[in-house]
Amino acid sequence: MGRRTLPSFEEDRPSVTTLLPRGGIALLWGYSRHMNHTPYRVGVLAFDGCFASEAFGFADLLTVANQVAVHLHGDLAPRFEVAIVAARRQVTASGGVSLGTVAVPASLDLLVVPGFELIPNQDLDARLRTLDREVGVIGQVAGSGVPIASICLGAFLLGEAGLLDGRRVTTAWLFARALAARYPRATVDAKALIVEDAGITTTGAFSTAFDLAMTVISRSMGDEIARVAARVTLVPDGRTSQAPYVDEAISAAPGRQFSGDVKRWLEARTSQPYSLSELAAAFHVSTRTMLRRFRAETGESPLSHLQCVRIGTAKALLETSDLRLSDVMSRVGYLDQGTFRRLFTSHTGMSPAEYRGQFRRGPGRVRASCRGSEGDVTATRPATPEGRRSARQERQPATTQAVQSSPTPHPLRGVG
Repeated sequence: MGRRTLPSFEEDRPSVTTLLPRGGIALLWGYSRHMNHTPYRVGVLAFDGCFASEAFGFADLLTVANQVAVHLHGDLAPRFEVAIVAARRQVTASGGVSLGTVAVPASLDLLVVPGFELIPNQDLDARLRTLDREVGVIGQVAGSGVPIASICLGAFLLGEAGLLDGRRVTTAWLFARALAARYPRATVDAKALIVEDAGITTTGAFSTAFDLAMTVISRSMGDEIARVAARVTLVPDGRTSQAPYVDEAISAAPGRQFSGDVKRWLEARTSQPYSLSELAAAFHVSTRTMLRRFRAETGESPLSHLQCVRIGTAKALLETSDLRLSDVMSRVGYLDQGTFRRLFTSHTGMSPAEYRGQFRRGPGRVRASCRGSEGDVTATRPATPEGRRSARQERQPATTQAVQSSPTPHPLRGVG
């Protein structure tokens, strides 16, 4: 598919005459590297308060890939032309850093929108109102058929432009609830690392700028160059999910009085067998009323919340202690190793041993591969008979965190 021609967004801004030299050689999806090609033009949209490290980190990794292609294959010209573009003459990034930018060019193959600084409970409406010009640019670029990708909280700008409606998306896990609440027509997968849906790509938190760049490099220049670029820059190239990084203690939405009291009761008994009937009796309600009221206030069951708390505690123990797995399990109320492993993997995307190897703090840290779970997640249950009965009452569909992708003629052209 040819490059889209876009309208001019600021007539008084100087246009981009040259970004990087055109022409040259490319290695693209099996094509001979001796074939001529048109460089793939990428614009990274800078705006006031954006994270400069996300914008430049993404752009710099593509530049490294260009250099790797020269070294490995003798390419005469870069595959990527990357520019930091803006809808305004002056842009000050997060931390007060002034950025040098150029106007949005008349043609692009991909527009990338970085995230921005946002404190939980900050007035998001007011923050987004200051970016109305950028939202307009994003909408016009997308309307011209150009693929759009967001990094981290950049998804909110895509949402303001109406690009998330009817699509599966992700964002920084800490703000996933806020994204889902603000754009209810979108399906938000808080644990996904990268989601592509019909020309719109969204990514997880902060450092996924590099994961996005690796995806673009791999699709445009092939796996070999992507692997070498990752090795040269020490960028992880095998991540598949945000799940291992999710901390329920800081991501939990504030609940109402009833659910808050229930949560505190459960959290004080994480090592004890779970009993729905005992929980209901403690609050002088029926089991049915307990499930209904708790779900109405939190969107989950008491058992689901308890499992999240238990896994959070287990993660902390695996990170900071030398306890054997059986000891970790006993501290969070599990006796059956198979049950615990399945539950842990369903929440984090990796086994307890892999998690400890990846996140162990202090001396003695061991190296382990980080892989997301593959295949179906088996429903888990506590080992007690009462726990099994409670689990049957509260069982939830398992959730997978697979990254949607498919081979396309251009990087991030998107899938349906």
